[in-house]
Order: sequence, then structure tokens, then C-alpha cells
Amino acid sequence: MASGASGVGALVVGGKRYRFHRLASIEEAGLGKLARLPRSIRVLLEILLRHEDGTIVTRDDIAALASWSASGKNEREIAFRPARVVLQDLTGVPAVVDLAVMRDAMAQLGGDARRINPLRPADLVIDHSVQVDFFGTPDAAAKNSALEFERNRERFEFLRWGQSSFERLRVVPPSTGIVHQVNIEYLAPVVFAEEVNGEWLAYFDTVVGTDSHTTMVGGLGVVGWGVGGIEAEASLLGQPQSMLIPDVVGFRMTGSLPAGATATDLVLTVTQMLRKHGVVEKFVEFFGPGVRSLSVADRATIANMAPEYGATIGYFPIDEKTLEYLKLTGRSDEQIALVEAYARAQGTFADAGAPDPEYSSILELDLGTVAPCLAGPSRPQDRVLLPDVKSEFARALPSLIGGKAAPDAAALARRVPIQISGAKAELAHGSIVIAAITSCTNTSNPNVLTAAGLLARNALERGLTTQPWVKTSLAPGSRVVADYLAQSGLLAPLEKLGFGIVGYGCTTCIGNSGPLPQPVADGIAEGGLVAAAVLSGNRNFEGRINALVRANYLASPPLVVAYALAGRIDLDLTREPLGTDKAGKPVHLADIWPKPDEVQRAVASSVKREMFQRRYADVFQGDSHWRGIQAPAGDRYAWSNASTYIRKPPYFDGIQREPAARGDIRGARVLALLGDSVTTDHISPAGSISPKAPAAKWLLDQGVAQEDWNSYGARRGNHEVMVRGTFANTRLRNQLAPGTEGGVTTYLPDGDVTSIFEASERYQRAGVPLVVIAGAEYGSGSSRDWAAKGTMLLGVRAVIVKSFERIHRSNLVGMGVLPLEFADGASAQSLGLSGRELFDLEGLDALRPRQTLVVRARGEKGGEKTFRVSVRIDTPRELDYYRHGGILPYVLRQLA
Repeated sequence: MASGASGVGALVVGGKRYRFHRLASIEEAGLGKLARLPRSIRVLLEILLRHEDGTIVTRDDIAALASWSASGKNEREIAFRPARVVLQDLTGVPAVVDLAVMRDAMAQLGGDARRINPLRPADLVIDHSVQVDFFGTPDAAAKNSALEFERNRERFEFLRWGQSSFERLRVVPPSTGIVHQVNIEYLAPVVFAEEVNGEWLAYFDTVVGTDSHTTMVGGLGVVGWGVGGIEAEASLLGQPQSMLIPDVVGFRMTGSLPAGATATDLVLTVTQMLRKHGVVEKFVEFFGPGVRSLSVADRATIANMAPEYGATIGYFPIDEKTLEYLKLTGRSDEQIALVEAYARAQGTFADAGAPDPEYSSILELDLGTVAPCLAGPSRPQDRVLLPDVKSEFARALPSLIGGKAAPDAAALARRVPIQISGAKAELAHGSIVIAAITSCTNTSNPNVLTAAGLLARNALERGLTTQPWVKTSLAPGSRVVADYLAQSGLLAPLEKLGFGIVGYGCTTCIGNSGPLPQPVADGIAEGGLVAAAVLSGNRNFEGRINALVRANYLASPPLVVAYALAGRIDLDLTREPLGTDKAGKPVHLADIWPKPDEVQRAVASSVKREMFQRRYADVFQGDSHWRGIQAPAGDRYAWSNASTYIRKPPYFDGIQREPAARGDIRGARVLALLGDSVTTDHISPAGSISPKAPAAKWLLDQGVAQEDWNSYGARRGNHEVMVRGTFANTRLRNQLAPGTEGGVTTYLPDGDVTSIFEASERYQRAGVPLVVIAGAEYGSGSSRDWAAKGTMLLGVRAVIVKSFERIHRSNLVGMGVLPLEFADGASAQSLGLSGRELFDLEGLDALRPRQTLVVRARGEKGGEKTFRVSVRIDTPRELDYYRHGGILPYVLRQLA
């Protein structure tokens, strides 16, 4: 097959000859009909054909995937080898730290440190370090960029070392854009061409990335998803990703979006539908006549939010729109011709008349039914139609205020007078204090950004302005955004309303919203107010956007501008006015909403191929700040105990060539007893460091002043900060310490209420193993490997939950922590577990994937309960990782 003549074909494009592994050979061998397979499955099939070796990839593996079943009986494990890896800096820095410490460990085991080197191309985009400290002024972006370099110089020096020390690692400097947008605009070839033994080999572009929204590239016809940094490192070092053959949900679209509806409204609708359907650990593939009405930018908006609807990927096949986008973004004519010819030769090009594949299940959506909406106040799947935002906020307000007793009428109506920008104002529950056009989801899309600019222009013409207590910002995902907004004349009206560019990168959506103006912060604190944020992002989990903001809503860019004009979320924008014009007449949203044909004309006249070509011509060079960084030299990194950003982690301390046996867990204590929807933000926050947090104390002890603390995300190269930041989210509610919020627990059996980190230290000194117990959707959100690393370093041996999100479960295995799910529909509540018991878990030396085990819980007064759990180690390869104490020790021992 793959190694035989019938499995290899030739393709001549533009006079150049390419070899490729023919998917048609599957059908010729009688293994199945290609046309019935989802196109994303065909991409996986090509990978198996190309890597068939009789050991890691066998002919039986190929046959099993070729006979993929729409009935859901796909239980075989296959090896996924991505063509490349992308990293953003918050996750990329710890990944490079791990590679650096692996070189030390390799030398410790007597091997060649230089064997620790990427075997696949890797691109690291520095995009998560910029913070919105300055806004609303023409020099805000320059000031934020200067502060970014000042705060992160140690990190950037380390990345410059990594770029020079590791082969096949490219670094895209700061102030370029968001990794996912740089990926679709420049990095992704869609079809790879690689010289192998003097011949050119063509194959599908596939990718894993250290950001869960790597899935955005699915809008361009590329199969790719987010993984933890430890999995990405394994891919870089030549290890295949072990995965079960996925079910594929088909999402059929018909019609086209109506006037007034945006791609953001569409993706929030899709997210709610797919969350309700249930697509965790599944592929979602979009098809149908409605898909052809969507631009690649619209498709990318939908694919980006695959983690929010729970899928592994959201995939749009290659078609004519893909080729148009590649041309628009400056790809060469030769590359575009190769993409089309290869996709047609492999039978994956989506022509209008091609038959629909089979799917595990199918959902349908008439795009004409999509209506303007938001999502909030704390989850992306909680869609709220625009007319219902006011009433839904009122319904949610009592729980957002918090407290043991229901708030009375006076508490609900509380108002706090403030003075800001020389004017008197009042804050109340529902006051919008952040309005941010941010995040890869929407700043990839000229249609919604142009609509925001047109709405801003129209608002100014009617005499409207943003409210003074609203912190406004525009953080484009690409420098091309500034070019086409300026070309269309729409950047100026956005700037006049406060939406000037504050930087190029992921800001508010990741928690880098920066401090609120002091009068606003003081007013919120004084009144205990539930302030609101409206952002065009993909994540609105509690405690993520800003520690002072309890209600967070996702919205399209034009709606972000509209809410900044209104200044409050408790408003029905379909009926109530945004404000009054110069003549004192009310101005409604409908009065200033741009018409669809006006948006299309502005996009067509302003978004040009030459803009992309110019911006990406020297993308790796960076500005004078970046070029001025002096990188250390050498194959091994010179660690410094004086550094507060980059420290040598303890993962390989005392490592031996053979792994020690993983013993049973006996007498374990519960470190945290948590509820449903605990996100990776709860487990490992990325935003600001609270002055009360253990991490703050450590930094102060090192002589770091509070104004220089930066964020957890920026300090992910320092395990001392990150382990102290694990479970330190200010909104975490640990049922072992009732009535508290934040990283607090009860140390047992003494009953002391203390920080989770301090309790962990005491337990570890006493040799007591730890477990974490939680509810459903544990670990949803970002692909944050520190949520697993920190859990392991706290001494947690096992995590027992109702259900896991895909990436975090995999990350726990990757760090040697045992993921377990309650069996038989049970939960801590149904079992009557208080979290004060002692837990025993035996038989771990003879584990099997997906095995059922019995847990014994011994109560404080001598009673005993037993319950069953399912071992969420899903494949034999994952079991190997667990037995070695994680992926990295496993890979290191294989290489040594």
C-alpha cells in the first residue's frame, strides 16, 4: 500500500513533479469507499498511508480507519503525526523550558543533549504578553508594547536562545498578531511540499498547537487541534499522538445570513447547538449549500470556537473559497495551484455537486434563522438573544452578587457616584466597564470589523459617544487589520470612540485587560457591584477577564461598540435607545446599524492582497526592541536561580533509566472538592496575581515589587510561581472551605483553613497523597498544560470527576496524574462524600485502559463507602506515559 507502487502516485503542477500517497489506493485494495468517508477522516487516512511501517502504523490500522463507521463503533487506536506544531508564548515558553531541561536530563543519563531537538517544523508566535495598560490615546499601542518588552525581557531573551539553539524552531516576534490569525494568513500551507531523498513529497498540512483555538485553521481546510505543551513537545520529538478513531458529527448549513446578523451571532448559535448535542472528543465537519455562502473568515470564526462547543476540531473542506482566501492573503500562485491539484487528486476538494459523506449524526441550521445575540454571563454556550439580554441579566444578578442570603431590593438597586475624566457619573449593577474588540475569533474577520467601524462612524454622525467609565480597546489579530481599516477610513471613527489600537495580540480575552481606571475600580469595590464586560472574544469564564468584573458577555465587534455607547448591559437594544443625538432625539441601534451591502462594498474596496504580502515579507525580523535583544548561546541553557521568570523545573530530578513502579494510593486526602464547569482558568489562572496569593508572597520574597508582578501567564516559565498559582483563581469555590472564594482549603484532620498551596506543602511533608474531586466538564477551556503540571507538583495523584474536557484529561495523563470518572452516573453529592474522608485506590500496578476500579472512602467516624470509577487512560500508549510518570520522562527514556 503506502510502501508499494500502487499506493504512491505522481502529481505534476506548474512543471514540478510531486510524489504523494494516493487515497484512491484504499478503494483499489477493496478496503472501503472513499466518498462515504468524512473528508477529515480522509486526511487522517493519508497520514497513516504515509507512515505505514508495520509497527506504529500497520495495515490493520489503515483498514480500520478506511472502514470508519457512522454508527459510532470506532474504538481502535491510531497514531496521528502532525506535519507541524504552532505555539503561543504563554504555553510556548514552558514548552521550550521543558525541552531545555530535557537536554540537561539527557546529559544526566549519559546521552547526547542535542538529540533533544524538534523533528517537525515549529512556529512560536509571541502574542499573549501584551496587556491593555494604556488605552484611548494615539500612543497607547506604542506604550503597551514598550511595557511588554520591559516586563518580559527575560522571557524574550530565553526565546531568542531557543530560536538559535533548537533546529526547525521559528519565532514570530511581538506586535505581529494573534497566533491563529498569523497561522491562517501566513504559516499554514494547506498542502505541504517537502524534499525527501531528492524528490518532492506532497501531503496534507496538519497541525497541533499549544492553544486550544488552534482549531481555527479548520476554516482553511486544515485538520488541527489544541494540545497541552507536553503533548506538543512529544510531537516535536517525533512521538505520534495516540488517539481513538473519532466519531464525526456533520453540521449541515443551508441559506445565508440575514441582514443584521453577523458571523459572531452564527458561531454563538452553532456553539449552543453543538454543546446541547454533545460533541466532546468528536470531530465536527461542516457541509451543505450554506457553507458556500460563508467566507473563509466566517468559517474560521466558527472553527476557532470548537473548544467552546467541545469538539476536537471544526472542519470546513477545501473548496473555491479556500483558494480565493489563499490568493487574497498573498500565497504564491504555485502554492495555490498545488493545493487545488492535490485536494482534487485525493478526492477531498468540495465541489458543489460532490456527494455528501456519511456522518455519525447530523445537525442542520438554516443560516437565515440566525439572530443577533450575546453569550454570558460566564460561559460561551449560554447564548442570549439580543432582546432578552436585559431580562436575563436581571435573572442572573442575585447569583452574581453572591452571598449566603438573597440580596434585597436596596442591594439590587445600589448606585455609586464617581468622578472620572472630569465628569460626574454613577455606577450600578450592570455597568459596562470593559468593551473590547479582541481575540482571534473575530479579529480575523474583515466583515465584522468593518461593520464595527461603520457603526462607529454612524454613531459619531448622530453625536453619540462612549460612556466615560467604559475601558475601550481594539487589539487586532493582524497588522493587516489596521491597514484595511485605515484604507476604508474607518479606523478614525473607531479611535474617536476610544477604540484605538492598543496592541497586536491576545489581550482581554486571555485576561490581559489591564487595570480598570482607579475611580471605576474603587466604585465597584465600594458598592460590591456586579460590573460587566462585553468583548468580541471566545472565552468569558468567571474570573478570567478581570478580577473586578463578574458578568462577561461575548458579542460581535459592532455590538461591543454599541454597548460602549450605552454603558450598561441591562438594556434592551432592540427597543431602548443608546442615547440621544445633538437635537435631543433618541438614537436606537437600528438607526446606526450598517447595511450588509455597505459592509461588503467597504471590505471589497479596502482588503487587498498587497497588504498581506507587505506585512508578512519580513515577519520574523521584528522591531528594534526585538532585534536589540542579546540572546545567550550554547546547546544547554544556563539556568539562573536569580531569575523570577525562567527557572529549571524539577520534573527530571533524580530520573533513572527505568521507571519506578506506580504504587497504589492509600490514605489520600482531598485537596479540593469542586463543582461542575471547573475550567483550566480556575485551576491555573493566566491573569493578574492577587496580593493575597501565595505566588505574590514568593515574588515579594524575591524582591519583586507589586507593579512588576506581571501575570501568571507571563511567568509560566517559573514553576515556583505557577505551583503557587494552581487553584488560585479568585472565583474558585472549594466546598472543603465553605463560605470562601479563591485558592483556599481545609487542612485535615486539623481543620485549619489555609491556602491550597500551604495545605499541599504540609500534606507532602507528611507523606500524604492527595486527590481532587469535581463535577462535570472538569478542565474545560484553554489547553493549559500548567493546569496539569501544577496539579502534579501539588502532590495530587488522582483526579475524580463526573466528566473531563478532552485536552485537560490528556494533560493529566501526560503529567502522570490518574484521571478517573465516577461510574454509574454517580457524583460526590449522590454518594454523600464530604471530602473529609480518607481514600484508598488499589490495583494501579495492573491498570488497563478504560478499566473500572473500586475506590474506598473511609469516613472520619469510622464508616466506609465504596464506589466505582472508570480509568480515563484511554489507550495503551497513554498507559505507557502514566507508568513512566508522564510523556516527557517516557520520551526521554526512549531517546536515551
